[in-house]
Amino acid sequence: MKKFLLIIMMMATISAPAVLTSCGSDDPKPEPPVTESELKGSITTTQTLDAAITYTITGPVIVEDGGVLNIPAGTMIKAKNGFSNYILVLQGGKINARGTAEKPITLTADIENAKQGHWGGLIINGKAPLSGGTKGSTEINSAYSYGGDNVSDSSGELTYVKIEYTGARSSANVEHNGLTLNGVGNGTKIENIYIPYGADDGIEFFGGSVNVKNLLVVDSDDDMFDFTQGYTGTLENAYGIWQKGYSSSESDPRGIEADGNLDGLNPDEKGQSDFTVKNMTIELKLDASSDVKMQMQDVIKIRRGAKATVTNALVKGVGTAMDLVDCTDGKGDAAAGTVINLTNSLTSPITGKDIKPGANAATIDIKTGNTGCPTDVFAWTGYKF
Repeated sequence: MKKFLLIIMMMATISAPAVLTSCGSDDPKPEPPVTESELKGSITTTQTLDAAITYTITGPVIVEDGGVLNIPAGTMIKAKNGFSNYILVLQGGKINARGTAEKPITLTADIENAKQGHWGGLIINGKAPLSGGTKGSTEINSAYSYGGDNVSDSSGELTYVKIEYTGARSSANVEHNGLTLNGVGNGTKIENIYIPYGADDGIEFFGGSVNVKNLLVVDSDDDMFDFTQGYTGTLENAYGIWQKGYSSSESDPRGIEADGNLDGLNPDEKGQSDFTVKNMTIELKLDASSDVKMQMQDVIKIRRGAKATVTNALVKGVGTAMDLVDCTDGKGDAAAGTVINLTNSLTSPITGKDIKPGANAATIDIKTGNTGCPTDVFAWTGYKF
């Protein structure tokens, strides 16, 4: 992970359409549905979209402290190309994107045949703890902080949501993920999420305690599932896929990448990542290759003080992985108590090491019989397994 602080833009320059601007925060009633199709600017009260309208993101959409963005089932939101087109929910703001299996919510590109990195993505900043008890700065705009002491903080709800073609970057070190969860608390509900064709990571947890269930990531350019900065929640039913034709522009793409603290820069911080992953499948559908751009660096990488409990994990397919499980790193190995239970059903041999337990002797159980993540929970996405 390359997380450095940089202020990319001054939010004072954003020109918000009237439909997204509060007329007075003392009005207890939600405003009428947003009927203009252009989305950008600040949301300071309760704004509800209309599922009959296709919306287009043309600039940053910022849900401010006290603001609420309601997105009903079946809503389609398309984003113009560019780094500055994204949705960011600030601390104290909420997003309620309540799709259903029959009517999912879609956040996607505004053109056909879009590529990875077409637009930003969805970022949520909460008030749950980070390692060291500190505050963090949002990668894509360090003017906005996240983190606190409220484990049960709620930033709203995401259910049955597709987030496609994300990961725009302004530089090699400042880029979006598909879904970025910054200090998000476990009062937030996140279930049934589909993140295909994103640059950088499919999902990244920067601290926080939020639990995520039923997550499908397809062809993320970097890591499928990334954890850092003191994350303490549970990811249940996670499926990551590389399809035929996949090629990464990153030097170290992984299934799981986990750090205890941010970038390994604070190894002595208290409250480092201590999380659980239940029922995970990593599937490499692309052909076996000697090209490093088509190889997974590590199926599971736990490092820099992180403690992980990974149960019923499965890696399968015909693709190539360099290392199966690596719990070592120059900035610190995985924490004591790390337990990983994995079945290797790859048809190609591991080119590096099956296991690297690290200095703290992580328990790594490579066994037969794990079933991994069920696929029926993703029927609503239309993806053909």
